[in-house]
Amino acid sequence: MIERMKQVCIVSTESQKKAFLKQLKDMGILHIANRSSADSEINDKFAQLAKSASEIKEYSEKKLQMKPILSDEEFEKLNAEVNTAIQNKSDFFSRKTSALIEIDKISKWGDFDPAELISLKDYELYFRFFLIGKKEYEELCKNEEIKFIRLKSIDKMEAVAVMSKDAVDIMGTEFSIPNRSLSQLTQEIKTCEEGIEACNAKLKDAAQYLNSYNAQLVKLQNVIEDSSASRSSESGDGLVWITGYIPVSESENFTKLANENNWAWCMDDVIEDDGQVPSKVKYTKLTALMKPVFGILGTVPGYNEYDISFWFLCFFTLFFAMIIGDAAYGCIFLIAAIALNVKTKKMSDAILLLYVLSIATICWGSVTGTWFGLEGAMRIPLLKSLVIPGIANYPDYFGVSTTTAQNNVMKFCFSIGVVHLALACIMNIRTKMKAKNLSWVADLGWLSAICSLYFLVLYLVIGQTANLTIVAGFVVAGFLLVVFFGGMAPDKTFGQGLKSGLADAFTVFLNTISAFGNVMSYIRLFAVGMASLAIAQSFNDMAMGFSGPLLVAGAFIMVFGHVLNIVMGFLSVAVHGIRLNLLEFSGQLGMEWSGTEYDPFREMDKIRK
Repeated sequence: MIERMKQVCIVSTESQKKAFLKQLKDMGILHIANRSSADSEINDKFAQLAKSASEIKEYSEKKLQMKPILSDEEFEKLNAEVNTAIQNKSDFFSRKTSALIEIDKISKWGDFDPAELISLKDYELYFRFFLIGKKEYEELCKNEEIKFIRLKSIDKMEAVAVMSKDAVDIMGTEFSIPNRSLSQLTQEIKTCEEGIEACNAKLKDAAQYLNSYNAQLVKLQNVIEDSSASRSSESGDGLVWITGYIPVSESENFTKLANENNWAWCMDDVIEDDGQVPSKVKYTKLTALMKPVFGILGTVPGYNEYDISFWFLCFFTLFFAMIIGDAAYGCIFLIAAIALNVKTKKMSDAILLLYVLSIATICWGSVTGTWFGLEGAMRIPLLKSLVIPGIANYPDYFGVSTTTAQNNVMKFCFSIGVVHLALACIMNIRTKMKAKNLSWVADLGWLSAICSLYFLVLYLVIGQTANLTIVAGFVVAGFLLVVFFGGMAPDKTFGQGLKSGLADAFTVFLNTISAFGNVMSYIRLFAVGMASLAIAQSFNDMAMGFSGPLLVAGAFIMVFGHVLNIVMGFLSVAVHGIRLNLLEFSGQLGMEWSGTEYDPFREMDKIRK
């Protein structure tokens, strides 16, 4: 659930500002409103230090022995040396690259000393070098006004040295005399490589102090927090004050601490349309499984929105199982979860989620008879006994036609869709009825329309019999309920709400069409699952075509194919499985996921991601 918040304003004397902010930080429950950014100099220092830490982290190894954390003075000295090494390494790379480019330009002309060519000018000898084609060379030979020396051909082009101080009108590519010879450039590259190696050695040595870097980053992060809080506070007439939000569950603790510190303060309920109120989602042991997914997505529900983590987990698990669709893949995921559990020696939310998803995949793959996409799995009595014939991927083994089995799966997908969307309508009705918001009738209209559209979808897609007159009647009735009651709100009269709803009639019409598309969109579970099965079968057939000495090639193709299929399955889950929750379901709930995560002013003990 999303914890309720209280808005507070806390006042102290300006002379006690530093102690005041320190006490707030130690309290660690105030989410500061209108938070200002920290001083730019501190942010730049943090960014530079984080960059250095990231650079040396590339040189750390698993068996690398970490050194004790350095003092601030020792760290400053080390970091200065690291920054110098990083800068020198970058310079060496630039010089090496420049030398390589120069070598590529002049290597075809051979190794010569540019200084000797330049010294010829002292004897009034000026040379300009060109690469010209054979036709241009013949024309040059006919030109008695231009004196030149023919050199060794380069890439089937004629190389000539023209004796002239001024520019010469010759159709060709002029070669500019370089500043350094090939041997000098080669020596430059060698020097740069030695310099890079020395820098790498220094950075590898510094990797032993990654713990010191992390400790300094945490310190700087806390300085940033202090700077931000200080700039967020306001002052005047000898007073300093700061506003923010605290969870209702912490209000008693806040009151006690405020009285102990002699603060002046006021506390009030948050304003309903206050868009700055942070969202603090309180997870249960079960719903905490979704924290890794929400963390990756970066989604936070608004303060006045729903916490759908439980429903997200339930439907996401089902979607994952149906999209991956293969029990053998589920077994692989289960083995991976066990391996991670043993390796880390702890049960994290991510590992527990992997357990749940893998078991769900095994269950769905078992009832559809899918094991690495192999039809031969149905010849194994145990595996065959687990299958539900009506939704089997190999229905011939159960006396069921392919069309019937596929229609059953599609109907199941649409049924999931209507349950998913109807659940959103019911949640809205329940919430609005508690708030005495008459617009709950509009959600009842949506419920009527969605359930009716379900039968229309079945009629159009799988040819199931439906009374279209009744379906159309319920859709129209739902549409009218949405139009008449969609604009209702507790702060509006019935007439104002009716007027607002009628004004949105065309939008409601478009949304009704969209609702049909939303129900239809759940067929993606069937389509993606069938595509995954088809890919597995195709690679199996390719692999089975090899025999004798080529069995190794066949095994490689099979392994590669299934690995590729698993990767594509994960991508499909990200695209389709998450979409059905974040768009179709959340959209029906009216959620925008525009919340601000609750982030109290507190002492940091680790680097914020």
